[in-house]
Amino acid sequence: MAGAIASRMSFSSLKRKQPKTFTVRIITMDAEMEFNCEVKWKGKDLFDLVCRTLGLRETWFFGLQYTIKDTVAWLKMDKKVLDHDVPTEEPVTFHFLAKFYPENAEEELVQEITQHLFFLQYGDYDPTVHQRGFLAQEELLPKRVINLYQMTPEMWEERITAWYAEHRGRARDEAEMEYLKIAQDLEMYGVNYFAIRNKKGTELLLGVDALGLHIYDPENRLTPKISFPWNEIRNISYSDKEFTIKPLDKKIDVFKFNSSKLRVNKLILQLCIGNHDLFMRRRKADSLEVQQMKAQAREEKARKQMERQRLAREKQMREEAERTRDELERRLLQLKEEATMANEALMRSEETADLLAEKAQITEEEAKLLAQKAAEAEQEMQRIKATAIRTEEEKRLMEQKVLEAEMLALKMAEESERRAKEADQLKQDLQEARESERRAKQKLLEITSKSSYTQPMNSGMTALPADLPSFNLISESLSFDFKDTDMKRLSMEIEKEKVEYMEKSKHLQEQLNELKTEIEALKLKERETALDILHNENADRGNSKHNTIKKLTLQSTKSRVAFFEEL
Repeated sequence: MAGAIASRMSFSSLKRKQPKTFTVRIITMDAEMEFNCEVKWKGKDLFDLVCRTLGLRETWFFGLQYTIKDTVAWLKMDKKVLDHDVPTEEPVTFHFLAKFYPENAEEELVQEITQHLFFLQYGDYDPTVHQRGFLAQEELLPKRVINLYQMTPEMWEERITAWYAEHRGRARDEAEMEYLKIAQDLEMYGVNYFAIRNKKGTELLLGVDALGLHIYDPENRLTPKISFPWNEIRNISYSDKEFTIKPLDKKIDVFKFNSSKLRVNKLILQLCIGNHDLFMRRRKADSLEVQQMKAQAREEKARKQMERQRLAREKQMREEAERTRDELERRLLQLKEEATMANEALMRSEETADLLAEKAQITEEEAKLLAQKAAEAEQEMQRIKATAIRTEEEKRLMEQKVLEAEMLALKMAEESERRAKEADQLKQDLQEARESERRAKQKLLEITSKSSYTQPMNSGMTALPADLPSFNLISESLSFDFKDTDMKRLSMEIEKEKVEYMEKSKHLQEQLNELKTEIEALKLKERETALDILHNENADRGNSKHNTIKKLTLQSTKSRVAFFEEL
């Protein structure tokens, strides 16, 4: 009894020690995950768990977002998860999203990006797999874009497939980077907009991004009216709805603005602090962690480069082996056809020789018979002459018979001579036929010898010849040690790859411009939105996001502050 009580007490004690948990659902762009989160966990504990699960090390670009009362908010790292104003029902849902954006993706991003790209979904283009209609069920473009052009879904699919095929063989990391390079040049890339008022009460938009603070007209989110880079800003704070911006130059007065919604002030401040910290961090030497990540990235890139080279060599050897096999099969088929033709020619030669021999024999017999008849006719003529009657009538008749006999003898002699010549010609034809037969046999013997050398004639199969050098595509011959010479060669190849990548990138931009020009004629101008029109105007003037901001910051900070307050 005492033992049972002790056992229950021990179990109760153990139960009390177990931490209380609640369920959290994390939604990424590709999947949903659920975790048991301890009630005492802070935002950083949950965020680190998600990053470890995803294998992500460049954590500073991301955050956990949630929505409360139609307002977007981000989980704070130093605050307990349940102390946030999150929904109470389980599972508590957060979206894992990019919170901050790099200024230059190509220079800043070290890890491979895990975006839900078309390339990653379908892999490299394969004409045997990606045939007409394979995109029929996909939402390829936003409906607004589709409605803007006079193009059917089939036309879009045709152009997208052609573009897809054009970039066959492009490496995954290259495809990801090209995607981000296009995205980062868009005017609204990485900008968070908030409705504000200056001290005059003018309705404006505040844009917060990786470069600084930008002030927009509410009707134009593409082109800022004035900009303040982060390196000009010393401090940002707010009280109630009022934000105070302190310029780096202490001689310049602070400037202020009011946000329209009190509950977004914390979000504005978070984004300002985070973007400012990253801006300053980019302009300092890399931390030890980033140096290690870059070193690992270089090693990983070298490994992938070597793997790509190995696969390329294997592919080349496989293609060469297939070409050799096809060539041998073609040659073997050709030899078989030649052998068949030689056999047929030989059979025809033998038949022709037999016929000519038979005809020559008949002609010879006919010539003998004609010679015999000619001799008999001569004898008859002599007999007729000896026994000729003396009467005139008999004499005349005799002369006529003699003349006929002479003509018959002459005709017989000519026919005999013609038959003799024909017999001689037939003998000559027979000799030529026999010579042709000899040559055909010789040709057949040569072909048979070649076929025997090229491939054993096993049941007439057209397999790869046994005496071909074997191509073991995954053999030790393809393996190699990572030595100094390999490193030097690899460095040269990586450098060459960089140049090729730049050329590809330039070519890609040219192709994009060609595609834009091609479909521009099919655009329905009447369906363009105000933002479309503004974007086109900026493009026509050659105004990009970066050169616009650069122009805006040419004036002094003081004059820009004054300009903002007078808007």
